This record gives sequence, structure tokens and C-alpha cells, in this order.
Amino acid sequence: MIRNVLGSLVALAGAASAVLSPFRDWYDGRAGQDYRVRDLFEGITATESGVLVSILLPFLFAALLVIAGVVLRSRIAVALAGLVVLGFTILWMVRQGQAAGSLTVGGDGAGLQVGVVNALAGGVLMLIGALLMRGRRRGVTRARREREPVEPYGAPPADQVDTWPPTQEPGMSTNTSPWPEPEVDPYTGPDPHDPRTRSYPQAPPPPDRPGDPRDPVHPPQRPPEA
Repeated sequence: MIRNVLGSLVALAGAASAVLSPFRDWYDGRAGQDYRVRDLFEGITATESGVLVSILLPFLFAALLVIAGVVLRSRIAVALAGLVVLGFTILWMVRQGQAAGSLTVGGDGAGLQVGVVNALAGGVLMLIGALLMRGRRRGVTRARREREPVEPYGAPPADQVDTWPPTQEPGMSTNTSPWPEPEVDPYTGPDPHDPRTRSYPQAPPPPDRPGDPRDPVHPPQRPPEA
């Protein structure tokens, strides 16, 4: 958390330095906003430039990248913004050196001036800020995934025979029959005709009613007549 805050502050300071640099003198008293973006690719000329089509344009784009990277905690966006600022500044130095024959640094207003220093410092600060930032923590996303309910096992496909529930063990299943298991007849109590399950003595059935399943010891009584 502290590294993200510190890196964000450094990157934002670099973005502010880069955006302010075109409003300061770059070379021989000429401000950075007087250089057109197309001059960086076609060659430096003495033609004046508007603010929105000057070298300020890529620096504004880099500042927006820094803001987006700070909000999203994206180190890549912040580092890309620093590379944009350094790339356009170095490209300007190459074109200015070609136009002037050489680049000089002088304290009397001749040669490279403070605007170039601000641009270079801004790009370097953006890269330092990207290095200081830790970005999004992967552990948080991993912990969220671990908290999500996960099915312990799923139903086997139709073409694979397995026991239920699955044993999660390799090898063939012990139940390989495609048919369902036979159901066991429900228990209905002891058999009254089996002498092994009788718990009380029973009188032999009368000759006229052999095999009567009714209780011979306690026969049903006829209700009294009114």
C-alpha cells in the first residue's frame, strides 16, 4: 500500500513536470510550445506552432496515461507514459541537433535550456514511479477464487461407468453393470408358518380348516347379540 502511494506521487510529479516543460524555454530562448509535433518527424523549422499541435500534445497524452495508471494501479501504463515523454524529448534533441549542426548547453540563454531538463526529469520520474508501484496484488484475486464454492465432484458422463459417489481413485470401478441394482423385498415380519420364528405355542389347526392363518390360541370373538 505504501509503495503504491509513493510510486503514484512520484509518477504524478513527473507528469506535472512534463506538462509544464513546453511552456518554458527549450533552445535559444524558444519555448517548447513553439515546436510542432510534425517537426519532430520532418525536421525543425522556424514556423510557429499552436499550443494543441505542439510538443505539448504527446506530453498531455502521457499525463493522462499516468492518471489512468494511478487509478488502476497499472505499472505498465505509468511506465509507458514515461517512455513517451523520454522518446519525444530525445527525438526533439536529435532533430534540433540536425537543424543547428550541434547541441550546446550555455548559461547565457544559448543552447539547451531548462524546458528540456524538465521534460527529461518528468520522464525519469514516471519510470521511477512505475518501479516503486506494486500494482494489483494477485493474492487478493487468488483468495477470492478460493472463497468461491467449488463442487467436490460432478456426475460422471454417460460414456464412463463409475460408482456413485465417485471415489476419486484411479482404476476401474467395482460396479461395472449398466443395469440398476435389484431392490430387496421390504421386511414384513416373521413368517407365521415357520416354526423357527414362533414366539408362543400354537395349537394345531382344526381338521375342517387346515392351514388357517388366523391365531388359533386367540380366535376372534363374535360380538354379543343385542
